[in-house]
Amino acid sequence: MARSGQNVSTAHWMISCGVFVSNSSESCRISSTDNMPALYRHVIPVMYNPVMNSDVAARLLQINHEFYNRFGDSFSATRQRLQPGVKKVLSLIQADESVVDLGCGNGLFLRELLRRGHKAALLGVDFSLPLLREADSIPGVDFWEMDLVALSSQTHQFNMASGRWAAVTMFATLHHIPSREIRLGILRGVEKLLKPGGRFFLSNWQFLNSEKLKARIQPWDRAGLSNEDVEKGDFLLDWRSGGTGLRYAHQFSEEELLGLAEQVQMKVEASFLSDGENGRLGLYQVWRRA
Repeated sequence: MARSGQNVSTAHWMISCGVFVSNSSESCRISSTDNMPALYRHVIPVMYNPVMNSDVAARLLQINHEFYNRFGDSFSATRQRLQPGVKKVLSLIQADESVVDLGCGNGLFLRELLRRGHKAALLGVDFSLPLLREADSIPGVDFWEMDLVALSSQTHQFNMASGRWAAVTMFATLHHIPSREIRLGILRGVEKLLKPGGRFFLSNWQFLNSEKLKARIQPWDRAGLSNEDVEKGDFLLDWRSGGTGLRYAHQFSEEELLGLAEQVQMKVEASFLSDGENGRLGLYQVWRRA
């Protein structure tokens, strides 16, 4: 295993964990008016890009990179307790199972595993130095600064003497990754990290389940983009703590995640909603490698 703090990435297309934002679930608008002939009253679909341009993807990743580097400390201050769904995942991981936490943020999840007497290897990976500085204070856990976009080509860096990992976790991270193709590349990397029968635990923000969070959705022109540039389910959200900023997030459905799992030859074994006042702000799933 590499040393704590090993840098295995370039400073391009970086992704971190932790927050979600919201947008309207509407994907079409009504163009009819009272004085328009009935024949011409129809629904005009809002156009989304089915395959995202690489420059647009790079711009969205840059937005999140800038956000977590600028607001990493204030963001971490809002993430000092584990969500109910994460606690449920904790109960599913055995003390002798090695764990990689992708998008580990301030390391709170791994800290809790260690506190519960975890005996196997623990590794946290994130790009945000402000968050990793806090995480690195946890003895007995390795932390790496790494660009998750490069995960599929960097899995050899994760090799242990005992082989592949028993579990990979990714909480509040995948929804910050734009482009279906980039997500698939990362998920293929996850599949490579896992030993046969290993499990992948992930959560994704369901911000559209909250009226308060939907009010944080911003127009794409604030980022110099439009609906035509992004994919359906993509949103731009604002941040209002310790200053103002923008974040990119994607709203996943269970069906979309199922399709991604199938494309990387993994099986979805469980799915549940948790977190927030209404218990519906996080979509958690458990995938298993063949």
